[in-house]
Amino acid sequence: MSNKFVLVLNCGSSSLKFAVMDALTGEEQVSGLAECFGLEDSRIKWKYNGEKREVALGAYTAHREAVEFIVKEILGPLPELAAQILAVGHRIVHGGEKFTRSVIIDDSVIDGIEECASLAPLHNPAHLIGIRAAIASFPNLPQVAVFDTAFHQTMPAHAYIYALPYKLYREHSIRRYGMHGTSHLFVSREAAKVLNKPVEDTAIICAHLGNGASVTAVKGGKSVDTSMGLTPLEGLVMGTRCGDLDPSIIYHLVHQLGYTIDEVNNMLNKQSGLLGISELTNDCRGIEDGYAEGHKGCTLALEIFCYRLAKYIASYTVPLGKLDAVVFTGGIGENSALVRQKVLEHLQIFNFKVDEQRNLDARFGHEGIITSDDSTVAMVIPTNEEWVIAEDALRLIQ
Repeated sequence: MSNKFVLVLNCGSSSLKFAVMDALTGEEQVSGLAECFGLEDSRIKWKYNGEKREVALGAYTAHREAVEFIVKEILGPLPELAAQILAVGHRIVHGGEKFTRSVIIDDSVIDGIEECASLAPLHNPAHLIGIRAAIASFPNLPQVAVFDTAFHQTMPAHAYIYALPYKLYREHSIRRYGMHGTSHLFVSREAAKVLNKPVEDTAIICAHLGNGASVTAVKGGKSVDTSMGLTPLEGLVMGTRCGDLDPSIIYHLVHQLGYTIDEVNNMLNKQSGLLGISELTNDCRGIEDGYAEGHKGCTLALEIFCYRLAKYIASYTVPLGKLDAVVFTGGIGENSALVRQKVLEHLQIFNFKVDEQRNLDARFGHEGIITSDDSTVAMVIPTNEEWVIAEDALRLIQ
């Protein structure tokens, strides 16, 4: 079997994750992260053949310079590998209703991604910079866009329409879109294998838990409801995002307490969630440390996070009609045995029984079922969004 290598680029607002991956096996040849763009400590870290390297990039580095570094300094000394790259796959956060599946990038696709930028202002503009930089560096390779929102385009109207005047949807596309689609797609597909069931026969709830967090109900391999909405702010408590709240709080903050709209937007997105409640950190590891030490803010933050997540999971049995498994993934979902245990303890009505040793074993890159044999199934599956992007890129160019 010949190798089918794809360069995967995931441009965040101030970072760029990358990997050269065999789309057939998911095996990474090179992987790395450029981060802290625009800051003095901007740097790039990568791994090749088990060897890790790190280089300072300088304060003036951004996405274009990072892509150029990858091409010249990382792939340049590996000409045999670089020559085997068949395509460049780009993770795009928001495709609106325009993009319901992955597509080969042309000028019209670039225009469409730009049109969706207002729905993901921190991400889509960065994706476009990465796309243009990749086109300049790899002018002869096909470029493929893979959208976080595409997986959720199978939701029925009663799940994605807000109870607002309908013309806001008809004229301005204001609706629920959802995020983390490539992650939910991957782990629901892998969960079907663990369950030894055809994907078409499964009813799975996936919890992608990281600094951003979302839950998706996946029925027969298709998303039927998800917790994020028009933007990534709706839904669960997250690292710095508040998730669901009474919209009138915004008017109270502005009209009664004197906040500006920009200050409120910044608060809801960057000062709330675990950070806002704990008044200490947005990092779940720090929250757990504080919880263990009896820190009141961290304890409250952890309890709210787990309680809200459990409520969402319980509610998503409604569109599924049955429940084969709950799947935890993402940085918190894959590594926090404490969060998983607390969430499942809230869900005992569904006959979840955590196996303590299995739960501890399924951390730090290890997957597996974390419940006892007489329990409803809960499992951990490390996500692999890059593999989904590589697979889609290969599929589209063949």
